[in-house]
Amino acid sequence: MMQITVIIPNYNGAGFLKECLEALQAQENAPGYRVLIVDNGSKDGSLELLKDRFPQVSVIALPENTGFCHAVNVGIKASDTPYVILLNNDTKAYPGFVRALYDAIEGNPSLFSVSARMLMWDKPELLDGAGDRYCVLGWAYSRGKGKPASAYSRPAEIFSACGGAAIYRKSVFEKIGLFDEAHFAYLEDLDIGYRARIHGYRNSYAPAAEVIHYGSASTGSRYNEWKTVQAAANSVYVIAKNMPALQLLWNLPFLLAGFFVKFLFFCKKGMGSLYLKGLAEGVKKSLSKTGRTRKTAFHRENLKNYLAIQWQLYLNLLRILKKS
Repeated sequence: MMQITVIIPNYNGAGFLKECLEALQAQENAPGYRVLIVDNGSKDGSLELLKDRFPQVSVIALPENTGFCHAVNVGIKASDTPYVILLNNDTKAYPGFVRALYDAIEGNPSLFSVSARMLMWDKPELLDGAGDRYCVLGWAYSRGKGKPASAYSRPAEIFSACGGAAIYRKSVFEKIGLFDEAHFAYLEDLDIGYRARIHGYRNSYAPAAEVIHYGSASTGSRYNEWKTVQAAANSVYVIAKNMPALQLLWNLPFLLAGFFVKFLFFCKKGMGSLYLKGLAEGVKKSLSKTGRTRKTAFHRENLKNYLAIQWQLYLNLLRILKKS
């Protein structure tokens, strides 16, 4: 019986797909799973490669690039398994990857997602990320990025899973909704993990599930103009969507300080105006009809979950200060 659908969104990723899919074929002791590629209108021969080299892989070919979130949602809707794994095309999974993610989530019904241990492509002894954290400054960041992978060898609770290599419980999507396509790309995984937390679910990290990650394969670099604008806009949108008015007002001094520090950071990179443009777009998106209708409604029964989230926002700021 199939337990997992591995969903790989692809946009002009022909240079990565071969290694990615061959690594999935080499999984050891894995539960039943199938692989589904959702192609975002690639023009680099990706579809031809899949047809010739991997005919056993299911493919949904979209006519144009509709963004990461839409592609992932198409894949989730097309899956008929209890779990889905989201996997970037620029990754190479270790043999026990699928089994480790499955074991971690199957044994704990309170979990919505489990994030893998992502290693740097050129320096696999270093972490690309061990799940994501989010703090009261409005900053989302990869836990342990650039640090020795050996220092993150224990399972741990995280704020949200990195959508580049993580497993999700499909039934929870039916309660909290799918990925918000207004994000298009960036911080969509933070948003979905945040929503799950509001509803009382948790997110975890499984170090036994390892992948090597190239990183920024679709956008070209860690910092570029398009990514700076998109990420800045979505950093505002995540807050407006998920924080009730009282919590937003409580955190506003911290959030303004966080945005100011980020502005100075991007000024040093010559991208200060782009960052401000992104913040303005985020405000516009949040106040739009779409943004207002997609805001997570406050329910009194979730108050304890909001308090737990607030504690995590403070705790993750302390972790930044302690560089832990």
